[in-house]
Amino acid sequence: MNYTINLIKNNMKKDIFDAYAEAVADKFHLTLGEMYTKTRKREIVEARQMLYFLAQERPIRISYIKRFMEENGLPVEHSTLVHGYKKAKAFVESDPDYKHILEDIKNKVK
Repeated sequence: MNYTINLIKNNMKKDIFDAYAEAVADKFHLTLGEMYTKTRKREIVEARQMLYFLAQERPIRISYIKRFMEENGLPVEHSTLVHGYKKAKAFVESDPDYKHILEDIKNKVK
């Protein structure tokens, strides 16, 4: 019984994560392939950081986010997720444009 509940919960979190990934990619004018490409291009990194922020605020566990990123071809470290979350949070708190983007994405994924 517990296994079934965990499987359903994991699938639900995966669906939410995927919806956020699509919404973030769309908002940042990227493809999902670009989102999961190992690169340090600012626009891609900022999009991924926004994804980490949205997922953790939902809340989706860091271990799940890590697994979902790996399933999409981009292995990330725990510290990368934490750093990305903090960077995105700082952007959202200091830049009204980022806050607006965040709200648009949240409204898209309910």
